[in-house]
Amino acid sequence: MSKQDEKTVSASFVAPSPESTNAAFASDEPLRPEDFYMDGPYLVFTEAYHLRRGYCCNSDCRHCPYK
Repeated sequence: MSKQDEKTVSASFVAPSPESTNAAFASDEPLRPEDFYMDGPYLVFTEAYHLRRGYCCNSDCRHCPYK
């Protein structure tokens, strides 16, 4: 897939709003070891975490499957 195709695909994706996803996920569910890793001082969320969360936060996350 070319870079232009990737931009077209990501531009056409409309993520569900956080309100329409599982509200309990946001604060009640603890992080699992497969949800993140440390890169120096930074906490980096994995693709597994993003998929479980169920939406894109538009923060340009390194492993975002929605972009």
